[in-house]
Amino acid sequence: MKQVIAARTDIGMGQGKLAAQVAHASLNAYEYADDRAVRQWKDEGQTKVVVKVGSERELYELSEEAKHKGLPTGLISDAGRTQLEPGTPTALAIGPAPDADVDRITGDLSLF
Repeated sequence: MKQVIAARTDIGMGQGKLAAQVAHASLNAYEYADDRAVRQWKDEGQTKVVVKVGSERELYELSEEAKHKGLPTGLISDAGRTQLEPGTPTALAIGPAPDADVDRITGDLSLF
């Protein structure tokens, strides 16, 4: 079981902003996972992997594919209080879900 968080590289987030957006996405997707998946993920160490996406469009495409396959997702848009305009999509978490299911969607993406 794992969770993959895709974060945009094209909007110039600082390291702190990136970390916060990844955390928001992770928690948001976790809230949509079923109890069995959550228990198994926790028992296995809560694996999280952060990968890069280069555009808003890519983020939305990943989100749609994951939803279509029935995986929990958490798409985050920034509140606009610091570095970004309000509503800017920043990160997407997929899972927790079986490794193979998540890898079919995110396996070709580069690590952050």
